[in-house]
Amino acid sequence: MQIGELARRTGASRRSIRYYEQQGLLEAERTASGWRVYEERSVQRVLNVRELLGAGLTIEDIRQVVPCLDMKTEDFLACRDSPDEVLAMYEGRLAAVEARAAELARYRTELAERIAMLRAGRPGEELGEVLRRVQAGSGT
Repeated sequence: MQIGELARRTGASRRSIRYYEQQGLLEAERTASGWRVYEERSVQRVLNVRELLGAGLTIEDIRQVVPCLDMKTEDFLACRDSPDEVLAMYEGRLAAVEARAAELARYRTELAERIAMLRAGRPGEELGEVLRRVQAGSGT
């Protein structure tokens, strides 16, 4: 199939598909006139790459599981080709996500406190009440 058909069947843009190919996650044959032609297995591969990117993995992370990318999603999640490497990759990415979440939580707390300080100047409002409201997420 050509790139347009692969894009239609996977929901990926042509640009993304070319990028996956450049990154070594996808292979295409070339016709005599230079057109890319993909095998049927490319559909599952692109779907898996998109799924992993959507879960927060990077292209470098995904390179570690290339042998598993042709599997159906339910089989892919339990890929046994290199379980230690896959597990380490997932754990590393989870640690990065947790660190980022902690950083965002610190930013949220700092912003909420600044908003509370600014709102505390309103007549009739107690600072504790404003802080509780901001922490609860209403902000007003």
